[in-house]
This record gives sequence, C-alpha cells and structure tokens, in this order.
Amino acid sequence: MPQRKIILTSGEIYHVFNRGVNRMPIFSTPNDFMRFIDLIMYYRYANTPVSFSNFKKRKVEQKEQIMQMLEKGNDLCVEILAFCLMDNHYHFLLKQITEQGVSSFISNMQNGYAKFYNMKNNRSGPFFQPMFKVVRIETDEQMLHVSRYIHLNPVTNYVVSVRNLSKYPWFSFGCYTDDLSGFEFVRTSRILDMAGGKEKYKNFVYDQIDYQREISKIRHLTLDQK
Repeated sequence: MPQRKIILTSGEIYHVFNRGVNRMPIFSTPNDFMRFIDLIMYYRYANTPVSFSNFKKRKVEQKEQIMQMLEKGNDLCVEILAFCLMDNHYHFLLKQITEQGVSSFISNMQNGYAKFYNMKNNRSGPFFQPMFKVVRIETDEQMLHVSRYIHLNPVTNYVVSVRNLSKYPWFSFGCYTDDLSGFEFVRTSRILDMAGGKEKYKNFVYDQIDYQREISKIRHLTLDQK
C-alpha cells in the first residue's frame, strides 16, 4: 500500500477526492447515487454498531433505534461541509473530528458502496482508486473557494447548464441556497458566515463559472488530475 504524505489531523479541514479505477463510472442509476448518500449519512458517525449492509437488513424498529442512538450521541468522525457526486468521481469538504476520522469515513463508505455495486452488477475486483486524494485547507479564503469549486463541478463537467445548476440532485449546493436539498447532515454555517449569507454565497459561486471551466482544462491546477 502506498503511504500518504499528508498526516490527517483532527480539527483540520480537507478537500477529499476520489474516482473509480480506470476512470470507470461509479454511479449508473439514481439508486446508486442514493445508496452512496445513505452510506454518507451512516458512516459520518464514529461508532456505528453494525455495517450498513447489516443495518439495511434490520427491521424498521431496529433501524430506528440504531439511528436514534447515533443521533443522540452525535459522535461524529467527520463534519461534512460540502460534497458533490459525479458519474465517475466524488468531492468532499470534510472537517476531521476524531483521530483517523477522514480515513475511516472514506474507507467505510467506499467499501460499503463497492460491495453493493459489485454484487448488483455481478462484478469483482477493485472499484475505487486505492488512495483517495486530499488537500488540507489552510485558510478561510481557500475553504470558500474550494466549496465553490466543488459546487461548480456539474457545470464544469457539462453535466448541467448554468441555468440548471441548482437542480442537480447529487451535491450540497441546495443546502446553501434553499433550493433542492434534503441533506440535513451538511454543515453550512461556517462557509455562509464567511460569504455573508445565502444570497451572497450563491452570487459568489455563479460569478466564477466561466473561469472554473478554463482552469479545469489545465491539468496541474486541479485536484482531479493529480
């Protein structure tokens, strides 16, 4: 296994990225995206009592008890500040809460999803690239710009038009703008405070769409291409 050069420290914020092996698609249907969202919601907690696949097999009452226990304890391994799921890769902006929190979250989430996808598609072998990429956020300004970079991915990659950015269902932008959302696990207060509120943040994101499309063409400037 390759060794990570960056030591992930509790209390720090990181931009985390990974993609499928050989750039293969990792999401083929809306149900695939929803399964990944469910894994995010479950494995952000530090002390999950059973695997998610085991959790899914439980009776409704048992699942409710487990979630109530996790929510009551509120023992998180990461806080999720922003995310975006694309067809062959994902981005997160994460604050590590517990020791090894980011690594545990990503490992549990990826392993759970790989098992689900491989079983559904009669597939075997590695699914994600072996080591996720990570960049430590060093300043508030950097965090603000990285959140914008993450939220502009659907437009940068020409999945949706600028006009329809807020309608893309698989990212956290709606949590910041009161548009389509439903992802209550996203912590928006820190970035919105820096931006000056929801309307100013929305304008901040839309203001740089053309620029981001240009820099995405320059391989060494984007985390995706490293």
